[in-house]
This record gives sequence, C-alpha cells and structure tokens, in this order.
Amino acid sequence: MRRKLAVWTALAALSITLGGAAPASAAEPDFGAPEVVATNLTVPWGLDFLPDGSALVAERNSARVLQLRPGSAPAVVATIAGVRPNGEAGLLGLAISPTFADDGYVYVYFTAANDNRIARFRLDAPTQQEVILTGLAKASIHDGGRIAFGPDGMLYAGVGDASNTANSQNPDSLNGKVLRMTPEGGVPETGNPFPGSLVYSLGHRNVQGLAWDAEGRLYVAELGQNTWDEVNQIVPGDNYGWPTVEGRANDPRFHDPIVTWTTAEASPSGATIDGDTLYVAALRGTRLWSVPLDGAGGAGTPVALLQGQYGRIRTVETAPDGSLWIATSNRDGRGSPVATDDRVVRFPAL
Repeated sequence: MRRKLAVWTALAALSITLGGAAPASAAEPDFGAPEVVATNLTVPWGLDFLPDGSALVAERNSARVLQLRPGSAPAVVATIAGVRPNGEAGLLGLAISPTFADDGYVYVYFTAANDNRIARFRLDAPTQQEVILTGLAKASIHDGGRIAFGPDGMLYAGVGDASNTANSQNPDSLNGKVLRMTPEGGVPETGNPFPGSLVYSLGHRNVQGLAWDAEGRLYVAELGQNTWDEVNQIVPGDNYGWPTVEGRANDPRFHDPIVTWTTAEASPSGATIDGDTLYVAALRGTRLWSVPLDGAGGAGTPVALLQGQYGRIRTVETAPDGSLWIATSNRDGRGSPVATDDRVVRFPAL
C-alpha cells in the first residue's frame, strides 16, 4: 500500500501542478479473475511486498517466512527463532522496510516465551535476528499483531489487550494500543502524543488492520467482543473507549468508530487502502468488506465482496502493480478448511 500511495501522491501533485484534478481512485481489482498464488499454507498472517513485486508472508504456527511469486512454488526464506504459537499467538505481522533497497530489513511481530515482541532481520542474513521491542503482554487471544510502516517512515503496531481489558485504559501499558516507533524501536523525536511513550492511541481491544489514505490518515480495523466490530480513524492521543465502550458511544471522552459491523458480519483483521476504498478482511464474516472513504476521515456504506467464497480471510494487501492479495485463515482452529487451504489469492487490477 505505501508504494502505491507514493505513486498516487506523485501523480496527484503533478496533476495539480498542471492545473488538472487529482485522480479520484485507483483501478478496482478484478474479483472475477482470481489467481491462486499459494496453497497448503499454515495460517498465513502478515504479508508485504518486496521491491521486485514478490511477496513475503509469515505463517503463524510454523514461524516460517515464505517468498511468494505467482506461478512459482513458495520458498522458505527465514524461520523466526523463539516463536511460541498458542491459540491466536505465534508469528503474526510482517512489514518490509520502506528503505529495503538500502538496508534489506524485514520486520516481524511474534509471540515469544514470555511476551509479544518485534524483531527485524536482513533477507540476506535471516538467522541474524535483532529484537527491537519486547515486553508486550501475550495471551492465547487478543495479541493484535499487525505492523506496517506509515507514510512518515515510522513503524506502527496494533497491540491487543492480551485478554486483560484494564490494559487498554492504562497509559503505562503498551497493550490495547496503537504504537508508533522508529525503525530501531525507539520513541520518535516528534509526532507521538505522549512524551517518552510509544503510545499513539489507546482504548483498543484487538487491532489487526492498519492502513493509510492518500492524505496520510491512519485507519485501523478492530475486533469487538460480542456486539460491534469497528473501523476507527486514528487521531494521535485519542481514546477509542474499550472496555468502557464497544462500538459508538456518543461520549465526548471517546472517539467513535467510522464503521461498525456485528461480530458475525466481520471479525475484521487485515486492511488496505486502494485509492478511495478501504478493504477489510473478515474472519467470522468470511468476506472482504469494501468501504468507501469520503476524503475527510469518514466512510460511506460498506459493501460485502467474496462472501463465503474463500472462508475466513485474515489479510488483504495492495501490491505494487495494483493487484489485491488476500490470505485465508481456515486452518487457524476456527475455520472449515478445504483441501488446498490455507491460500493466498491475487486479484489483478482492472
């Protein structure tokens, strides 16, 4: 997504310079022309793209990082040391450095023996793994796990409440938060709302989707408890209400979501933005949600796509060539896998 954002921004700036209008949206994916990129994976979770257009995907239970190319068999490029899968825990998010051409770094979020943590390694030296953040409380549920680089070059992480709801409102806990950090895991010099803290927003239950629009606004997909799942537009320092609130509260203490679904419709995980559309992967809902963004931080009426066609969808990402990729999560203990699950599927741009 971030590479497409850079291209979109450059085109928009050129159009404005020439006196024209910026493009309203990117080309839509062709959902009628799916291409299965990989099959028989073990709970693929994090997914991101290398500069050559190939993808890296993290398998939750095996701790493997695979390189995927359409038409080729998956290749194991790394096995992350110290991963302890248990329930929803294991090898989760994956993000490729925005300066990969210079530094070669791949970042991963994973569950270790005593905590959740973030590490990085160079693709040409995958056994030399450097831990950049430790101490995130872990549990068999609500580990969050999504990481992504923002357009500002900082690394963001969605961290779950680790099944302890008090964490989300505790300013001294990094759980139940969206975190923002430097590529080395430190507190950025500017931009974070709380001095000396990685916390970017609080009051979250279990964030598993991170995506930015063309204006640099951050949107997150968040799993609710029994009633409402959410998409939130993140304002630094704002409180999103959990566990006091699930869904919209109309309470000035809390920032309300821009989209809500029942938990049966969604259980949202990954998210990506393509032009003016936010795509959200749904687990229990077994669909892909298409959410129109209004350009001002709000959203229109979501539309359900691929309903029931691929089972539980964990991850959705936009590739550098404009195609849309999804990863299923039918072997995570809660799905009904078919013989070829889990799968990564590519939809080309129209």
